[in-house]
Amino acid sequence: MKILLVGFGVVGRAVVALLEEQRAALYRGHGLSPSIVGVIDSKGAAEDPRGLDPAALLEAKAKHGTVAAVAAHGVTGEKDTELIAESEAQLVIEATPTTVKAPGPSLERLKAAFRTGKHVVCVNKAPLAVAFPALQELSRHNRAEFRYSGTVGGGTPILALAQECVRGNEVVSVRAILNGTTNFILWRMDKQGEDFDAALKEAVRLGYAEADPSADIDGIDTATKVVILANGVLGRPCTIGDVRIQGIRGLPKARIDDARKRGQAVKLIARIAREGLTVAPEEVPSDSPLNVPANLNCLGLELKTGGEVALVGRGAGGPETATAILRDLIDIWHTIGSAR
Repeated sequence: MKILLVGFGVVGRAVVALLEEQRAALYRGHGLSPSIVGVIDSKGAAEDPRGLDPAALLEAKAKHGTVAAVAAHGVTGEKDTELIAESEAQLVIEATPTTVKAPGPSLERLKAAFRTGKHVVCVNKAPLAVAFPALQELSRHNRAEFRYSGTVGGGTPILALAQECVRGNEVVSVRAILNGTTNFILWRMDKQGEDFDAALKEAVRLGYAEADPSADIDGIDTATKVVILANGVLGRPCTIGDVRIQGIRGLPKARIDDARKRGQAVKLIARIAREGLTVAPEEVPSDSPLNVPANLNCLGLELKTGGEVALVGRGAGGPETATAILRDLIDIWHTIGSAR
């Protein structure tokens, strides 16, 4: 399978490394032989219909800051959408950073892929948050497969579990912790007695939070994942504008302390229910599956038959997200194979 990779940061480089590491196993177990025929980063691109050398890609990025420096195969000055449309790739991996405030470029890249009949694996949450129903319709119209498991839970198969539970059952409601940064901050405030600012500073130091943590602490990142769950699993068309959002910025330590005295813990809860879609700090019992420590995520599903189901795991990281991309790649490979 010929692949075009868009984005060559931590996740993109992890994808290339994982594909090389798993090359023999992918062919042995699935008959899949992936070939990276193009890579696009923020400063240029590299392309070769015969397949690019992973080592050369990684070396060019490390030494020159762009894959455009790959000898004989570098490209500069062309628009991403044109490179996507003209590529011989069968599948596009969209792994650029999420920018909910400016999702236009990533949205156009996905449209270019679908309009030229290319399958897509996407781990950028922004275009899905603002245009999920439209993207899903465009992919179906062009008979292109669309997968996005890495957008929620990273390497933890949150979407896969939810989709499995939906089969032959009804999800009454969803309660989940979908942002490891905010969970870490609230956990530090509870267990270490820190105030919000001190806990946030520690999250930044450890790399759990960005230098600008607004998307996390204001609940935007969690809201994007609510949209993806609602659309992709529950078949509930919506965009981020349909989510009522309250983050944890400046949450007083007194609220954490009061909850602890009553055997409760404050968590930033993503909720999908008949009444609507919300993101807000809520109290959960200290023995609840949702009371996960540090930077873990947790998906809680209330099923009409079978009660509650919960899945706990890490929600981010380059290798973890690359694993989700590989799962989606294998899934698409089998799907298009069975359709032949």
